[in-house]
Formats: sequence, structure tokens, C-alpha cells
Amino acid sequence: MKSTIGPASLWTGVLSSTWGTVVDHPREYGESFDGFAKRYGLRMTGVATSNVTEAGLGAIWGEDPRYHRDHPQPFRSRFNRTLKMTFLSENRDGRLTPAYARYIAIAGTNVLSDAWRPNSDRGPVNTIDRIGMGFGGRLLGNMWEEFWPDVKKHMFFIKH
Repeated sequence: MKSTIGPASLWTGVLSSTWGTVVDHPREYGESFDGFAKRYGLRMTGVATSNVTEAGLGAIWGEDPRYHRDHPQPFRSRFNRTLKMTFLSENRDGRLTPAYARYIAIAGTNVLSDAWRPNSDRGPVNTIDRIGMGFGGRLLGNMWEEFWPDVKKHMFFIKH
């Protein structure tokens, strides 16, 4: 739920939809608030479908899709962990394994989403771009989970 409708995901949707509106992609939606809303909804359907797929398959296969902080470690180690955990997950025994549920969820739901996407956002090139963006989004989410609590501590206007 947090990965779909948590603050980081919702704000990412605002930024992503704003950028899509500025560059008018997909062009069928236009450069208006209505176009922004359609882009936001399109992103939300993809994120929700992918997250539900990953969580469901992960539960069956014993993969934990959540990112767990590594905060007592040095910055470089923590940064490297955010990269590594983009492609790995912990299994029921706590061992790191390839995140097969994530691979299937991100790739599969982006292929599937061609069914409801506008024509200018369909096809192999767009699908591969969206898959890359899916993994990039996972990396940014991991970084948010890892570093935001530390950043927040140093911001005077946010209560701890």
C-alpha cells in the first residue's frame, strides 16, 4: 500500500505527470489540467498493478518486496545497498535472492498496460522505456526509504 499510495509515490506521480504534461507525452492527453489528470491516473494504474503483482507473487514465493534500511552503515555502503536491492529481495530465510516477482511484475504489467495506453505510448520501444523507468522508480523509492529519515532530521521545519 505504501509503495502505491504513500507520500513518496503520490508526489512522484505529481512530478511525473507534470513532466508528461510539459513535454505532452502521451500527446493524446494534451497540455491541460485534464491531460495531467489522465497521466496521473495512467501512472497510478501501472504502479498499482505492478505492486499488487509483485506482492502477490512475492508472497507465494517467499520474497519480501519491502526495502529495509541499512542506516548504521557508511553512506557508500547504504547507497550500494539501494542499488543492489533494486534487483534483489530477501527470502523467508532472510537471504538475498533475485527479485523474480519484481522482474515479472515490472516487465509483465508494462507489457500488459499497452492494452489501455494511448497509441503514442504503445509498442516495444515504449514498453522497454517503461520497464527501465519501473526499475528506476524502485531505485528512487529505495533511496527515499534509506536517506529521507536522515535528511528530515536536519530540516528545521519538519517535526521529528
